[in-house]
Amino acid sequence: MRKALSGLLLGGLLFFSGCSAGPHQIFRTVDDWDAKIYTDSPWLSAVLWIIPVVPLARLGAGIGDFFIVDAYSFWFKDAWAGTGTGFKHAEYLGTGGHLKSLLLEDGDFLEVSGGTEGQ
Repeated sequence: MRKALSGLLLGGLLFFSGCSAGPHQIFRTVDDWDAKIYTDSPWLSAVLWIIPVVPLARLGAGIGDFFIVDAYSFWFKDAWAGTGTGFKHAEYLGTGGHLKSLLLEDGDFLEVSGGTEGQ
């Protein structure tokens, strides 16, 4: 019984070891939703962080990703292919401009690009 339980525990740890890595589809979708709300109304976004709707949504999304999305992506797609599954963020720039990712070559820290407000 003890060996079976140890084997089951070891198998579970091995299976879920890849679940910390992955495309995090649900979590990043919540992040896109939060970004859209912020560009439409920074005040509403602040309220949703204080209440705490967004933090709870992020927590739930992280749990869902860990047990479903990342586990599936890692074990059934990425681990054997040797390449990871990417995530395409929604492109919602808003009218007040946007910041670029610091991973982009033309992404500068705190430099707002674009925007149509005041034109």
